[in-house]
Formats: sequence, structure tokens, C-alpha cells
Amino acid sequence: MRSLYLRIYLTVVVALALFALVTGWLMQRHFEQERTRNEGMLRERALAWVELLQRSLPDAAAPEPAQAQAVHEWSAKLRLPMALEAADGRRIVTSESFQRRQEDDRNMRARVQAMPLDDGRTLLVYRPGLARGAGPVRGVPPPPPPWWAPPRWMDGANMALLMVVLFVAVAAGAWPVVRRLTHRLESLRRGVEAFGTGKLDHRVQIEGRDEVAAVAASFNRAAGQIETLMRSHQSLLANASHELRSPLARLKMAVAMLDGADNAQFPALRREIDTNIGELDQLVDEVLLASRLDARADALSRERVDLLALAAEEAARVQAPAQGSAQSVPGDERLLRRALRNLLENARRYGGGEIAVEVADAGARAELRVMDRGPGVPEAFRDRIFEAFFRMPGHAEREGGVGLGLALVRQIAERHGGAVRCQPRDGGGSCFVVSLPKSAPA
Repeated sequence: MRSLYLRIYLTVVVALALFALVTGWLMQRHFEQERTRNEGMLRERALAWVELLQRSLPDAAAPEPAQAQAVHEWSAKLRLPMALEAADGRRIVTSESFQRRQEDDRNMRARVQAMPLDDGRTLLVYRPGLARGAGPVRGVPPPPPPWWAPPRWMDGANMALLMVVLFVAVAAGAWPVVRRLTHRLESLRRGVEAFGTGKLDHRVQIEGRDEVAAVAASFNRAAGQIETLMRSHQSLLANASHELRSPLARLKMAVAMLDGADNAQFPALRREIDTNIGELDQLVDEVLLASRLDARADALSRERVDLLALAAEEAARVQAPAQGSAQSVPGDERLLRRALRNLLENARRYGGGEIAVEVADAGARAELRVMDRGPGVPEAFRDRIFEAFFRMPGHAEREGGVGLGLALVRQIAERHGGAVRCQPRDGGGSCFVVSLPKSAPA
């Protein structure tokens, strides 16, 4: 069977059938044992009655009125219909209750227990419980059964009928529960298949709060991450292929001009080739780093990094001052150094020659600030400059760059649980703020 719901349902039904059969067999066996035990107890009680009555009744030589009086008294005391027969079978006395039973009960013979006495007489006692199916007799209630005794209607046929009804009821009730569960699993399977065909925006519906709902939620989260990763890689590949064309075209032109160049032109062409090769190398390096950050978001090392020492080392490379308070954050020192270096390189290109680095305490976070005195970033572009391959109008022609530096800064900050923002600097220029948590995320 390929359908999971059929396997689950049939497993429930078969287990229920086995339970019903075993339970019915055990109950029937228990009832038979109790009936046998009960009958043995009744026989012992009857023998005790015989002994008691034999000692209490007048002997056979006593006058019959005396015998009749004694039988009437014991019938009233025990609340049982009684009759007494002589040794020759002649009826000596019949109690009023016994007489009524003879007139009303068709199964009288089956319910009368004969108790022979030692002197040859026979005491007849009417007992309703001796015949199966007999109900209580008016005026003569039967002795109460023990708590463990089965009900009178619980015979083999009724037991089988009860088991069948129980089986049908549970089987009918289990069907919608099992079908609903497997229906949600089938919906999840269809969602996975749709996602696998390329529908990256497809999500499954989350129903309930059980394990199946948890699996559906996990699938939706994974699908969202995969979709973001795929879209990012597609955009990265498309933009990288576009950016590669410009330096390659310049390289092709410079190489073509080498054949007819004289000694005066050769140094300039060589510098152009070196510049284009460096730009290509930078582009490839940043594209590979961006891909690694997307593909291995949780593979960062988590060592303590001294931001002030890191800022002082990198600021010294561009002859910029670094100041502030000592702050340490958990993270990957190599990636944090790359983010700071990209910010300093961006400030060197567009910052007007005046650069400053500052490390500040912001409560549960530490802030790394890179400030310049350039023309600043218009408010409309303060968020877009962190997009991959985005460059403000006119900057690419004047300053070069591939448009991935600030995008990498944002990726590195987010992988460390932080963020980056651009804000205006007092007195003119821009201030790029990288905010990082002081403790590792849970």
C-alpha cells in the first residue's frame, strides 16, 4: 500500500480487532470462572441451610401442624418460598409465597431446589436465581450479587455483539483523525514537489500546532532562505557578468594598442593593463566572498575581537586617527577587518581626504564609526548604497569601484547579528556606523 493514511488506519483497526478479541476471550473466561465459583458457593450455602433447617424443624414424628408452623416461620424469616414433603412424597405444608409462585411462574420446576433431610423428608425452596433470565420476584428479592459478578445479560452472544459495536465505533471515529493527519502530509508533499520544480515562492499552509505543523513551518523557513539565497546569487551573477565587461573591454583595447605603441606610450598602456587586472581581481574576490557569506551563514568563528585595536591597525594604513573606548565583540576577525577596510577604502575615495575612526559603547552593542568630510550621501540613497553593484550617479566614472564594498559590509555585519547605517556627519560629510552585539546571539 502506497497511501500512508491506509497503513495508519489499518494498523489502528487491526490493533483494535486484536484487543477486542483478546478482551472478549478474557472476559468470557473470567465470567465462566465466576459463575462456577458462584454456583459452588450457592451449593455450600444450600447445604448450610439444610443443616440449619434440619436442626430447627420438628422431626418427622411431630404433628404435621407443628411442622407446618415451623416451615411458615422460617419462610417468613428467610423471605424464601418453602414447601415440605413427607418421605412418601406427600405434601405436608406449602407456604403462601410458594403457592403464589406455583400459580404465576411457568418455570417453577426449574427454580425449585430440593433439599433432602436425614429423616427422609424433602424441603423445597423456590430460588429465582436458579433459572437464567429470571427477574426479581415480588415480595421475595434475590440475594445481591457480588461486585465482581457479571451481569445476567452478559452471555457469549451479547459479548460478541458488544465487541462488534465497540470495534465499529472506534474504527469509524479513527478514520477522520487519520485522514486529516495524512491529508496534511500529502499537502506538505505537494508543496515540496512544487518547490522542487522551481516555484521558489511556493509555501505550504500551516494547520494545527503539532509535529506536522512544525515540519511545515520548518519547510517554509528553509524555502524562504533558499529563495533568498537563489535570488541573491542570480542577481550577483547577473551584475558581476555586467561589471566584468568594462575592464575586459579596456584590457582588450590596451593589448591591441601594444603592437603599434612606441616607447613613450608603453608605460601608460602597462599601467592601464595593471589597473584593469586589479579591478578584475577585486571584483572576483568580492563576488566569491559574497557567495561564501550567503552559502555558509552559520560557519563563522566566534572569538573575541578587540575593535579598538582592529580600528587602530586599519586606520594606520590610510594615515587616519582612531580613538574611542576599548570594546570587544564575538566574531570573525578576518571578516570584521575586511568590513572596516572596505569602509576606509570607500572614505578614501569619496571622503575628501579627511578620515577618522571611532569605537564607542552603545549599551549592549559596540559601534564602529568611520567618518569623512566628503560631499555626503543624499538621504534618498542612504539605504540603497548598501545594495550590491549600486553606485551613485557619476561616482563610477570619477572614482571607479565595482559597487560591492558596502554590500559586503552589510553582509558581514548581519552575519554577526549587527547592522550598518549611513548618517550625515556634523560639519559635513558622512558617518558609517557598524553596530555589533557584545555577546554571541543565542
